[in-house]
Amino acid sequence: MIRINKTPLDILNDIYSLAYWMTGSEKASDELVNRTYLNADISTRETDLLKVFRSCYIDRYGQDTELGIDENGNGTTKSVLGKLRRRAADVKLSVLLYEISGLKHRQISEIMDRPVETIRHWLFWGRKFLVKDCLLKASA
Repeated sequence: MIRINKTPLDILNDIYSLAYWMTGSEKASDELVNRTYLNADISTRETDLLKVFRSCYIDRYGQDTELGIDENGNGTTKSVLGKLRRRAADVKLSVLLYEISGLKHRQISEIMDRPVETIRHWLFWGRKFLVKDCLLKASA
């Protein structure tokens, strides 16, 4: 099977759609897309551009990547909440990469830097959470 390599300009609409779904705001989406493309050039591969997008999202929206261990060696609540927010963002992004961008599990695994089985697990639960969230919003 021949794989068509897409340029950053070819996937601009996908990146914007991902940004909008992740942020829920037109202004925030514009900012996130701009940050992403400032860190890429015309020769950036699709997978690498999506890695840049993920990194920009995490940097901008404060998903803690620190271990959160204080001087006494105790973990903090802030650390746990940060990890949960980051995990939720990764699960949501995995579902969106699959559904919007049409990427395969292995490609998402490369972007997210996680094993394929983890991505399959995230896709399963992520779809359930998104459906439940939509049903809750519709009934409100």
